[in-house]
Amino acid sequence: MLKASFTLKLACFFLLSISLLSCNEDTVEPEGGGKIMGVVIDAETEAPIQAVSITTKPATAAVITDQEGNFAIPDVDAGEYNVTAQKLGYKVKSVTVAVKSFKNSMVTIVMEEAAGGGLAPGKATEPSPASGTTNQPVNLTLKWKAPKANSNDTITYDVYLYESGNTDKKLIAESVSDTSVVAQNLMYSTTYFWQVVVKDQSGRTANSDVWSFTTLSIPNARYLFARSENGDYNIFRSDGTEANTFRLTSDVSREWWPLLNPKRDIIAYSSNAAIEPQIYTMNLDGSDQKQITTVPVAGYHNQGIGFVWAPDGGQLIYPHYQDLYRVERDGSGLTVLAKAPADRHFRMLDWTASGNKIVAQTIGNDINDSELYLMDADGANMTLLVENEPGRTESPAFSIDGKSILFTQDASGFEITEGRQLDARIYRINIDGSGKVDLSKNKPAGTNDLYPRYSPTGDKVIFVNTPNDGLGPYDVYVMDADGKNRTKLFSNATMPDWK
Repeated sequence: MLKASFTLKLACFFLLSISLLSCNEDTVEPEGGGKIMGVVIDAETEAPIQAVSITTKPATAAVITDQEGNFAIPDVDAGEYNVTAQKLGYKVKSVTVAVKSFKNSMVTIVMEEAAGGGLAPGKATEPSPASGTTNQPVNLTLKWKAPKANSNDTITYDVYLYESGNTDKKLIAESVSDTSVVAQNLMYSTTYFWQVVVKDQSGRTANSDVWSFTTLSIPNARYLFARSENGDYNIFRSDGTEANTFRLTSDVSREWWPLLNPKRDIIAYSSNAAIEPQIYTMNLDGSDQKQITTVPVAGYHNQGIGFVWAPDGGQLIYPHYQDLYRVERDGSGLTVLAKAPADRHFRMLDWTASGNKIVAQTIGNDINDSELYLMDADGANMTLLVENEPGRTESPAFSIDGKSILFTQDASGFEITEGRQLDARIYRINIDGSGKVDLSKNKPAGTNDLYPRYSPTGDKVIFVNTPNDGLGPYDVYVMDADGKNRTKLFSNATMPDWK
């Protein structure tokens, strides 16, 4: 009996011990601040280095080493830290240390003497152009004088540039050894600020003063077009030469369909910066860009094209599905001017002062289902001018005297739902529908002529020519009003305007 009792007690004691051991294994250690402790020594002499600045990332406390080269950073949360040691005359050194709760984490940092006697690099000086210089070109070489440096030291430069009114610096050169760099594709009539950061091989830096310059005023340039760069469309202005062609917009969104106001004081264009394509205006130098519509330019096969200025420059008319809207140039006074025929949407438009007429393309769900209508400036008396024929019809534009209209039509009659054209030609027709003339007789085979507009003098036509394979390029051409003397003006350009 005694033996059985002893055996039972022993079994209970064994089970209790297992239970206690199991509880110990599941116990969570309390969390609390650890400590980073270390010593900094010279790589060559192994002597301790005093007055070394110690910092960490993530940030904790900033301390310096004592006479024995020791340092301590208490109350550090558990985790991994990068500990950096810095002192004049030595290369910056960083090490990684893991900190545990209520534990001391020990680290030894070995620092090497810096080349060049341990002196920090001097500042870059004597900028060219001199700070405050004006009338600088939009492609400009920036130069500076190198600081004095020890013959054993290696100096490199980072160059930063930013526009006035924009605090975001742009790194235009990194770790270059030359004392010059080219700044390209700058904006006209814009003040720029720039700074050179000098770096030595030990990782120390010295910032130059901040210098400035102002670019040239915008030239007298009467051509506008859209150009695709890296998948984004932007607006460009030119005097007819690539040498004097400059970008007005620089957004990552799509900016196109530029139209100079008849008063020649502002430019209208469309942008999908707000997702749906809206009409914006800007000054002739690209400044003061502002959205003026809230109802988007949209409809069948329309992503922000087709709007046009009123002849006096005070209003715009634009398509929004079946509605033709009129809006003041400041965005006020939105009015429905006309409605398209049933199951059709407005698309491309023009408005002439001579006779005060509007010509409008309407289009059905099929991109090839297109017609041209004439109407009064108030939207009344809508009359069919060019009926729906095989092959797409679009891009109507009045002559200077308002007596005839340019438009394009695919002479091949080819129609597929993707909208490819095989032989789009420019035609001229009288506003009574008579006298149709082909102006694209000299067009290269296998290409399309698109987006025609008369020159301000009326004796020329500006337009786009592109291969009919849909792979581009789109190039802007000019020809005589009778279709002769075709001449390329701009490569990789589309949707031209000339006033």
